[in-house]
Amino acid sequence: MFGITRNMLAAALTISGWMGAATAQAEKLPKELEGVGITEHLGDSVDLNLTFADHTGKMVALRELVRGDIPVLLTLNYYGCPMLCGIQLNFLREALANLDWVPGKEFRIITVSFDPRERSSLASQKREAHLQALGKGDVDWQFLTGSAESIKALTSQMGYNFHFVESSQEFAHPAAIMFLSPTGLVSRYVYGLNYYPRDIKFALIEASEGRVGSSVDKLIMSCFHYDPTKGSYVPFAWGVMRLGAAFAVLALGSMIFVLRRREKLSAAPSL
Repeated sequence: MFGITRNMLAAALTISGWMGAATAQAEKLPKELEGVGITEHLGDSVDLNLTFADHTGKMVALRELVRGDIPVLLTLNYYGCPMLCGIQLNFLREALANLDWVPGKEFRIITVSFDPRERSSLASQKREAHLQALGKGDVDWQFLTGSAESIKALTSQMGYNFHFVESSQEFAHPAAIMFLSPTGLVSRYVYGLNYYPRDIKFALIEASEGRVGSSVDKLIMSCFHYDPTKGSYVPFAWGVMRLGAAFAVLALGSMIFVLRRREKLSAAPSL
């Protein structure tokens, strides 16, 4: 189910490149991709009253999943997608497998199908397959389906633009993972298909407003900044220098402490 051929990957990367390149001119895009992409709505609120069906068929409001305690990683896909969605979720799953955080503890994941024809039975199959491949148990990764109205509202609020291609009976859509604060504010977009655990962790720390992540995580994060032209986090020279200086001071302080302790021990009278 999750096998990826070189040709499939090359095609998906090409599609993702078309949609993510900010310098691409609209007239050069294939007709099927016109209008497809993401308009970032950073800082805007998602309507948490929107309702969707979970993988069991139960209707849930987003506020039951975005509960004010931990941030949310959101993906918009459709489960019947023959190529791009499957590749995107596979690569996300691989990054999650190498992330030292567990969905349900430091963050939650919500995947919403933007195809209103899809039902909970298909969402359940996809969820089971991805959780089994992830190998971390029954973690908090929700696979949802919904009505055309709820889907339109959510995708509009996220700035996620896609359309149905009649000739192929498929959807043209972008590839990105998105992050919501615990209260439902749009915090970050990370583009493409190749996700790094580091980028996911940094985006979650930002989305949580510093409420998740250890002091070391936050210190390391100070060495990176988000580059909107690349859609990922890149090293920040001044931050790296500052971190190096902090470790140098710590090492020097430790050395002074050890030397003073030795000096006191050697000066102590022997019994």
